[in-house]
Amino acid sequence: MKKAELNEYKKRLIDRKIELLADLKHISEDSLKKSLRDASGDLSGYSFHMADVGTENYQREINLGIATSEQKELYEIDDALHRIKAGTYGICERCKKNIPKKRLNVVLHARYCIKCQEEEEEEKE
Repeated sequence: MKKAELNEYKKRLIDRKIELLADLKHISEDSLKKSLRDASGDLSGYSFHMADVGTENYQREINLGIATSEQKELYEIDDALHRIKAGTYGICERCKKNIPKKRLNVVLHARYCIKCQEEEEEEKE
């Protein structure tokens, strides 16, 4: 892969990393660090209705799922940035062939070509 292409992928990876870090910060500040009373904006001393508690817990579960997914993507992005430095970015870790640019444009942090990715997923099942 040409140096200019690698630099473009690196820039896109860094931009995505910044976006994910901002999302994680937002999730953490808005829902994970706040109590139910703070999140609802209720300043009274009255207890909460069970439905309100359930809704808030459900929203927190969703946010935790999103945060977990984004944290995994951050790990993959960091690994892809290390592969750029090592000169192995864009090379399938399994078959050692070049990963098509079409795939890299969709999954910037791809470790495997499509065929090897399918094989990896089948082996995990």
